[in-house]
Amino acid sequence: MSVAPKLQREGQAQWPDERLVSGCLKGDQEAWSALIDKYKNLIYSIPVKLRMYDDAPDIFQAVCLDLLSSLDQLREPRALPKWLMQTCYHKCLQYRRKAEKQPLTNEAGEELQIVSDQPLPEDMLTELEKEQTVRDAISQLNPRCEQMVRMLFFENPPRPYEDVARELGVATGSIGFIRGRCLHRLKKQLEKMGF
Repeated sequence: MSVAPKLQREGQAQWPDERLVSGCLKGDQEAWSALIDKYKNLIYSIPVKLRMYDDAPDIFQAVCLDLLSSLDQLREPRALPKWLMQTCYHKCLQYRRKAEKQPLTNEAGEELQIVSDQPLPEDMLTELEKEQTVRDAISQLNPRCEQMVRMLFFENPPRPYEDVARELGVATGSIGFIRGRCLHRLKKQLEKMGF
């Protein structure tokens, strides 16, 4: 994939959901790519929180197929994240029931009841919404800050400053200063978003 379409898609991922959904409904492939880019981590995070690591790729695909077939039925585009969370949670429950594996548990190891129309537990919903707000805020940063925050805080194992500096094309000694500015911008963006 060339760099230009990727940059365009990254820019589109910052569009409001209303604009992305509208583009998707008009058949805009770039809008679809941007929408999936925007919400892929949210979708994957749910099976991961439920310790369904091996099933996560299949659940992701199933949710994306449901999104493709049901997007035109979404009454309010701003409700898309919650719809994705609820749909993904139900897919997890379905996969668990089909597999007849060990009981479905949350991150604390507490067993969850499997009821197909059961709503997403409120504490998990709140946590997922907060995580998505942070992802959205990071995507609003300038490209260098976004890349730095992702490299320093979202990669496992953590990258040494020397690697981060090399990839960003800056001096190793300036990473701490730039990181501080980027985190300040992120804080301002989160406050602006009501976090």
